[in-house]
Amino acid sequence: MSNSNLDFEKPIMELERRILELESKSQERNTDLLALQQMRETLNSLIGEIFTKLTSWERVQVARHPERPQTVDYLASLFDDFVEMHGDRHFQDDPAMKTGLARLEGRTVVVVGQHKGKDTRQRLAANYGMPNPEGYRKAMRVMKFAEKMKFPVICLIDTPGAFPGVGAEERGQFSAIAVNLMEMSRLKTRIIGVILAEGGSGGALGIAVVDRLLIMENAWFSVISPEGCAAILFKSSEKTKIAEAAEALKLTATDLVRLNVVDEIVPEPLGGAHRDAARTSNTLKKIIIKHLCELEKMPIEEVVEMRYRKWRSIGEVLTGEE
Repeated sequence: MSNSNLDFEKPIMELERRILELESKSQERNTDLLALQQMRETLNSLIGEIFTKLTSWERVQVARHPERPQTVDYLASLFDDFVEMHGDRHFQDDPAMKTGLARLEGRTVVVVGQHKGKDTRQRLAANYGMPNPEGYRKAMRVMKFAEKMKFPVICLIDTPGAFPGVGAEERGQFSAIAVNLMEMSRLKTRIIGVILAEGGSGGALGIAVVDRLLIMENAWFSVISPEGCAAILFKSSEKTKIAEAAEALKLTATDLVRLNVVDEIVPEPLGGAHRDAARTSNTLKKIIIKHLCELEKMPIEEVVEMRYRKWRSIGEVLTGEE
């Protein structure tokens, strides 16, 4: 049972609690197993009913679920023999950006992923998943290494945005991200990105200029968070205004596929990735390998040109005269 704090999951949690109570009683005495089975079927129906009708803002809340799998979980489940690489060779290491070498189905890959932290100590060290400029410079350093060694790059995106602190700005946050955008657009190796949960602003885009961009079913990707958008447009922090902003931003997986921003949605188990992390990881691994195999069949020059065209075409406005 999930320890969720999401309002729309409360009926699910209550039914799960009742099922657990009934299961514990069934071990003590011969409880009606048919009633237990009916409750489980009701639970599955309830989860399906709730999660197929989520609003954009509720999707954002699922993406932020405290039990949702993070980059470090996928490093352990998707890859073999992960060896972390540290430091940007300019300032210091950034715990908010995990980089290193790993094995994926027999091939060596370079992995770049944003890290939020699993406990309070890690979250504080990683600024809750908001990288500093040294994080983006470290990411580019290992991507350049991948290009030299002809290793594919897998980017795991999960950040509310780049760290907005004074020190980060003093060390060139904007230029570090800008350099990544430019360099990734012409990097001569194959790159696959996955938006695991949150894809906030330039902080996400700093490692998202890829050949194939995937998004988890309950993840989001946007130029600004719903809260930030509501604060600017409506001068309000009311939940109704935040929900309105989330809807207007078109930040959900289905919105982004329709707008040709992302290439494929990675299905999640009923109720979200946090309900079955192993199954989620298996699904994601198959889809990553599928896209990687497709890219490996193409000459690298064609891959780079296709990547450049892909990102240049986003946001084009068509008129009736065209």
